[in-house]
Amino acid sequence: MSSPNPSAHPTPPAAALVATARLRRHAHKFGGSSLADADRQRAAAALVADGADGADSRIVVVSAMQGVTDALVALADAARDGRDWQTDWDALAQRHLAAADALLADGSGDSPGLKVALARELDALCGRLAGLAAGAGDEADVAWVHGLGEVLSSHLLHAALGGEAAGWARLDAREVLCVHPGELGVAVDWTASREQLAQWRQRHLQPNIVVTGFVASDAQGRPTTLGRNGSDHSGAIFAVLFEADELTIWTDVDGVLSADPRLVPDAVCLPMLSYAEACELAYFGAKVLHPQTMAPAIRHELPIRIRNSRAPQAPGTLISAVSRGPDGLHGTPVKGLSLAEGLALLELSGAGLIGVPGTAERMFAALRQADVSVIMISQGSSEHSICCVVRQAQADAAREAVEAAFAEAIGDGQAQGVGLTPGIAVLAAVGDGMVGTPGVAARLLGGLAQARVNVRAIAQGAGERNISVAIAAGDAQRGLRAAHAAFWLSPQTLSVGLIGPGNVGRTLLRQLAEAAPRFAAGALHGQNLDLRLRAIANSRRMRLHPKALDPATAAGALLEDAEALDLDRFAAHIRAEHLPHAMIVDCSGSDAVAARYAEWLAAGIHVVTPNKQAGSGPLTRFQAIRKASRSGGQFRYEATVGAGLPVIRTLRDLIDTGDVLYEIEGLFSGTLAWLFNRFGGSGPDDGLPFSELVLEARRLGYTEPDPRDDLSGMDVARKLVILAREAGRELSLDDVEIENLVPEPLREIALDAFLERIGELDAPMQARLDAAGTSGGKLRYLARLDRDGRASVSLVVPPAGHASLYGRLTDNLIQFRTLRYPDNPLVVQGPGAGPEVTAAGVFGDILAIAQNLG
Repeated sequence: MSSPNPSAHPTPPAAALVATARLRRHAHKFGGSSLADADRQRAAAALVADGADGADSRIVVVSAMQGVTDALVALADAARDGRDWQTDWDALAQRHLAAADALLADGSGDSPGLKVALARELDALCGRLAGLAAGAGDEADVAWVHGLGEVLSSHLLHAALGGEAAGWARLDAREVLCVHPGELGVAVDWTASREQLAQWRQRHLQPNIVVTGFVASDAQGRPTTLGRNGSDHSGAIFAVLFEADELTIWTDVDGVLSADPRLVPDAVCLPMLSYAEACELAYFGAKVLHPQTMAPAIRHELPIRIRNSRAPQAPGTLISAVSRGPDGLHGTPVKGLSLAEGLALLELSGAGLIGVPGTAERMFAALRQADVSVIMISQGSSEHSICCVVRQAQADAAREAVEAAFAEAIGDGQAQGVGLTPGIAVLAAVGDGMVGTPGVAARLLGGLAQARVNVRAIAQGAGERNISVAIAAGDAQRGLRAAHAAFWLSPQTLSVGLIGPGNVGRTLLRQLAEAAPRFAAGALHGQNLDLRLRAIANSRRMRLHPKALDPATAAGALLEDAEALDLDRFAAHIRAEHLPHAMIVDCSGSDAVAARYAEWLAAGIHVVTPNKQAGSGPLTRFQAIRKASRSGGQFRYEATVGAGLPVIRTLRDLIDTGDVLYEIEGLFSGTLAWLFNRFGGSGPDDGLPFSELVLEARRLGYTEPDPRDDLSGMDVARKLVILAREAGRELSLDDVEIENLVPEPLREIALDAFLERIGELDAPMQARLDAAGTSGGKLRYLARLDRDGRASVSLVVPPAGHASLYGRLTDNLIQFRTLRYPDNPLVVQGPGAGPEVTAAGVFGDILAIAQNLG
């Protein structure tokens, strides 16, 4: 086994020696989560040893096992403070020895060599801690303790890779890596490090090397570290020192994501980043790559690939000098969004500042002297105010420094003073593709506006690869999600919830499932419609899904893992912050659900429905719905009148283009149209009693489960009220004269009893048919709104030539007499009954909203 003592290295076997010719080297860096236990150590060894990188030589830089560095820091603190540290030291020792036993159980490494090396390091740790507890240690001893995790981890991975017998050397970075404190952090003495590495290589000629990350030595040879997150930094450093062709950093995510996936569920893995993009994202808080890691890579043009050790099949993210501009996969000029929190906004303002040279210099010099770091700067062209974002912890010091610098100007009234707004976050949009691309800021600000996020300050450098906005910390997550949706999701991405999976609802779900592949391929006028069914509910239960339910199986989801219906939670779930638009489709007939429409619309949720309760219910409620739809979500209810027919749309077009409505008349019920086309008809199957026709219609699914809902005329009356209100008439159901075709004794009895006595319909209906036949007429159940605003729905004998006498069996037929069509009315006619056409009408409304959004 290798050790810090050069004399301890045996001469490698001849087969392990490498030629001096230029080798293709690949550097790998494994994070603590990738080395957390023996299983992860084996997996890491397999990733390196499989030869997939095509390298002749491999340099593997290791972190401490997950959580070990924190444990070592706590041990050092406990020892220096005089607290008990032996118990935690024992636990740490047992963890590493257990990992060694697990590795050796399958034959990895040299059994006595590995355990002896670990025991030696752990005994040395015990000695250092005892020295710190006795007050004898110094900062170098503390650094030695902090860095031992990488040393222990290097022994374990070295064994997992087969050790020296398999051509692997182990390098303790403290032997070669020389660093010194710099203005921006730890700096590498590249000349000294290269010289010491060359000497080390003369003694260790193996082609493959395991290197300790995080640790180094200072110019005097004393142990030190590169600081927290220093293992990635050392990965880049050793990749440069060994002149590697590429560095792969193995971590626990698939690569660099477009945003923090904990905050943005739809974050995507970016296939490629430039160094500049990666630096911007790292500065603003992206956790995958530390900014210091980039410096050696940029200087030596070293490509870095971020990969997931738990999902090696994922290609990861390649970071290099080359940028493709807009992301080829998602077509967006922005590569990533980062969020920096825990900030405050500092503003210096005053009319006396306008045109005065040196104002910014005085302000930032004062901040520099107070050792305050500035995150973002923004100044209007008028120079009336200049503001900057600082860390919340430094906010008071920053204000005091600027107030002191401008005390005279503030006292003279030339400056109004220094304002400080706490609770600020900075959202940054980063991407090389932003350079020279118009509209990037508009998309960002538009997405924030959609989410009702106010921007306090904005900054964009001349390089154009970063737009930063300061927003309230309380809006940070919502703003991040809205901005991500603006760049990565289709403008026609809708979070959809469906209420009422009955006949119409289930048919709509099937239609959505069948249409999904077409929409994904851009079949909607070349636009990518992304409908995500994220919730479904009936009158008692609901199922909420974090991403999307399959429409083909969604109705069955209510039978498993469903919860009690809560319309507030249902709507809040649909109004997801990470998706740009929300829609509730109400296929129920519930008045309680319709009562929520105004509230949902006001919250920006679009509503689509065949439910007539909203359009024909209380007039004040309908007016509230219309008002909310003008400033919030869109309200579509075409299917409430004509199922799949464009009845409301036609009426709306007439009125919007300046026509004047005189009269509405027609067959508003496909069920009643079918009944009276058959009753008294001349076909071979006609001539049946009226009651038998009602039962047949019920079997065919034309009627409601209780046929009295159709025969009462209430459904027709509701449709007439909806059209009247669409035309601007303040009509209510109480204003409509309704003829109920069910004899009064049968209206309130139970359904079963009604069906048993349904024959009582025959005599009165036959009498009406016979009376109509004496004059050669036929019966039709018509709705009518006349010029004077009188509304009625009743069974009548239309005059000869009336359009209702010539429709097909289940046709709805609505005719509009207007200023433009006074004598020959405009007629809308077609099938008006059945779940297929009604669901198609609802689907059409969904698409109409989606097209508007696009």
